Amino acid sequence: MIERQIVAANVKELEIQEYVTTALKNLGQSHIKLQKTPLGEKIIIFASRPGLIVGRKGQNIRQLTEDLKKKFNLENPQIEINEVERPELDAQIVAERVASSLEKFGTQRFKGIGHRIMSDVMNAGALGIEILISGKIPSSRAKRWRFYQGYLKKCGDVAIMGVRKAYAAAQLKTGTVGIQVRIMPPDIKLPDVVIFREAETETTKELKKEIAKKEEAKKEEKKEEKAEEKKEKKPRKKEEKSGEEKKPRKKKEIEEKKEPAAKAPEEKKAEEKTEQASEEDKKEPTE
Repeated sequence: MIERQIVAANVKELEIQEYVTTALKNLGQSHIKLQKTPLGEKIIIFASRPGLIVGRKGQNIRQLTEDLKKKFNLENPQIEINEVERPELDAQIVAERVASSLEKFGTQRFKGIGHRIMSDVMNAGALGIEILISGKIPSSRAKRWRFYQGYLKKCGDVAIMGVRKAYAAAQLKTGTVGIQVRIMPPDIKLPDVVIFREAETETTKELKKEIAKKEEAKKEEKKEEKAEEKKEKKPRKKEEKSGEEKKPRKKKEIEEKKEPAAKAPEEKKAEEKTEQASEEDKKEPTE
């Protein structure tokens, strides 16, 4: 009985998830979580654009809650919307972006769409990405196109649990086109990555101490050299100041040389006056 109840609960959860994904198609919906609370069932929707899911004045959420009540016999469903922090690393959002762009621009530009979305995911920090587009693209004959870049695990526990996978479908004139996306996130821990750490022995400790002493000695030598350079620079400054003091002396000498030239006519007049006075003194005794 317990196993049947668990299976029935999981089936119901999958049905609710499929219904919500179809109802919120091309709105940036990533995944859904169901939680049972004392008040009722809590449905957490993770999306890249929560504003579109809410709708104008919460109209879309109200409609969604009513539909869930009627179809799945939920007593009091509470819908909560959480924003995805890095939508470029979410496989479901990337697959929906590829499908919506194919429906919008057609099959002629599918290569540009694949390369552009692949570069956006790698720039976001992903280790690797693979996009598979299968269908009647670009001709009437069905083909499978593969876009890949980076490092991606294909087998083992990491490929099952660590790599993010998503599927989407685009409805085109030629028919349905299937899209598969695999993304290897940057925070994954790979088992084949080995880090070697050297064990510290007495010899390594002694070497580290010697290296530290040498570095300290070099720092002290640099400090001494800087102090000597400062001492050498100080007298140079004094010499420069003395040279600056000599300049005004030269100016004074030039001014003194100019002054006699300016005083020359006054001296001439004084000499003439003295000569006249001496001549008058000579004439007085003769009389």
